[in-house]
Amino acid sequence: MAQKRTQQAIQYTVEAHSPSAHIFRVTLTLASPAPAGESFMLPSWIPGSYMIREFARNIVTVRAMQGRREIVLVKDDKDTWRTQGKLDAATPLVVVYDVYAWDLSVRCAHLDDTHGFFNGTQLFLRVVGRESQAHVVDIRRPQGARFRDWCVATTLPRARGAGAAPAYGFGLYRAADYDELVDHPVEMGTFELIKFKAHGVPHEVAVTGRVRFDAQRLARDLQRICEWHIDLFGQPAPFSRYLFLVMAVGDGYGGLEHRDSTALICSRNDLPVTGVADTHERYRTFLGLCSHEYFHSWNVKRIQPAAFRPYRLNEENYTRLLWVFEGFTSYYDDIALVRNGLISRDEYLALLAKTIAGVERGTGRTRQSVAESSFEAWTKYYRQDENSPNAIVSYYTKGSLVAAGLDLTIRAATRGRKSLDDVMRHLWNAYALGGRSVAEGEMPAIVEAATGVDVRRQILAWAEGTEDVPLDKLLASFGVTLTRKRGGLSSGLGMKTKAENGTLKLASVLDDGSLQRAGASAGDELVALDGLRVTGNNLDVLLTRYQPGDSFELTLFRRDELQTRRVTLDAPRVEECTLAADAKAAAATRRLRDGWLGTE
Repeated sequence: MAQKRTQQAIQYTVEAHSPSAHIFRVTLTLASPAPAGESFMLPSWIPGSYMIREFARNIVTVRAMQGRREIVLVKDDKDTWRTQGKLDAATPLVVVYDVYAWDLSVRCAHLDDTHGFFNGTQLFLRVVGRESQAHVVDIRRPQGARFRDWCVATTLPRARGAGAAPAYGFGLYRAADYDELVDHPVEMGTFELIKFKAHGVPHEVAVTGRVRFDAQRLARDLQRICEWHIDLFGQPAPFSRYLFLVMAVGDGYGGLEHRDSTALICSRNDLPVTGVADTHERYRTFLGLCSHEYFHSWNVKRIQPAAFRPYRLNEENYTRLLWVFEGFTSYYDDIALVRNGLISRDEYLALLAKTIAGVERGTGRTRQSVAESSFEAWTKYYRQDENSPNAIVSYYTKGSLVAAGLDLTIRAATRGRKSLDDVMRHLWNAYALGGRSVAEGEMPAIVEAATGVDVRRQILAWAEGTEDVPLDKLLASFGVTLTRKRGGLSSGLGMKTKAENGTLKLASVLDDGSLQRAGASAGDELVALDGLRVTGNNLDVLLTRYQPGDSFELTLFRRDELQTRRVTLDAPRVEECTLAADAKAAAATRRLRDGWLGTE
């Protein structure tokens, strides 16, 4: 009988206890606690965002009771509590804690009187040793008449029987284990709900925020994106329902993937405008974000590096493969848009050119490989500072260029018969469906198994090493010309700037640039150039009277100290790239290009 009690579901109640104070109150109930005691742990990070975030710091108060008896909780470390003394196995143990929720992002939790949003990693204490038990959550409506129209959007499975939540309603939800519990974000409030089907699978979009937009167009465009991804990997989809949770705000951008949903934040101006047929740049970027997170349903949520099986949510999970799981996803997010006709070929080439230029502007790419960037995401990529452009490379952006380089290499070697698509399908069928994870260093063998093409040299140079992907040469074989363009004279100073209240400050000083040689540093405020005042927007104008090789006196403030530096202007740096398809390319070349871009 006692053994049966230990397998009862772990129960949580979530209350929007004080929206004005941004407090969720969570009650955790263990029907049959272990007599020797129980331990509780809150995750330190959330999968998909590779930084230790210390969610436990948002727990304001926590206490435990058995009946009327208060149970002492001892904190063992930053995110772990344990009961002190013996417990009565026949009396439920109740732990009540308040969580401060004022992080308007896709990673944490946010609550006010307009809506509530949370990830399980922020709210649900894990009962150590009981992770495989079922978990039941009672999500309760806030008290007060103004909340009576609130609904709930989540893919957390609804419980059955008495108290079960109705569709989009408050009530009981159930997860098979803790891992499932924390992989379903929850939105509560008033939102516009859009529905469509992709290859027969119900999809929904819940849009929160003050925004007017073309809901029909958004549904139509997302349907095309979702069906393209499903077709890439092969039907059926790996979920029976999918949900896009969209928070539309004044200014914001980001997404986080989950097993059958995604949490997104965007500017309200990113959404399509009713009556406007053009796919403006901001909407195109938003569609790319949706495409990115949806692709993750396969690549990282189910196709996984061995380091993520299982997730260890209270410590770093190191892998050198984020260039595959994030970089490949970043490649497919935009190429999906051109292959299904949502953007033109030239629009896609402009997006790819922008990525190439962005990667090449950073000198950090010559010092850190994307494999190293993947491993050091926890301490470097997610904790950037003023020297980051000189020290790191993005496994997202350069990872996407590695993916492009591999795709072009495979297509050229096989005359278009094989591609990176075959690699993704192989990963899905042989690894995800086969119950296997991707081992460190295994990608060259995986590519060869899927396509017959040996890419060991390329992966060693582009991913494990710091060589640039030779996209100018690779693209030429597809009838696409890459042209690099130098920036204005100020780019010859080697810097990144930020304008503040009419002044110009150095955000970063790039290695081997003229400002670095002159001794300028990040944080310096530029005051004057040869005695003429520098403002937030006139530096390029002042520099028009100088040529590369000329020197001038730069006056600056470092903290509250006025300093002067002698600067010799370098030639402008490459700032932009363009890609152009050759309409007169040979027929075989055009076929290769059309096969790559899906325009055949």
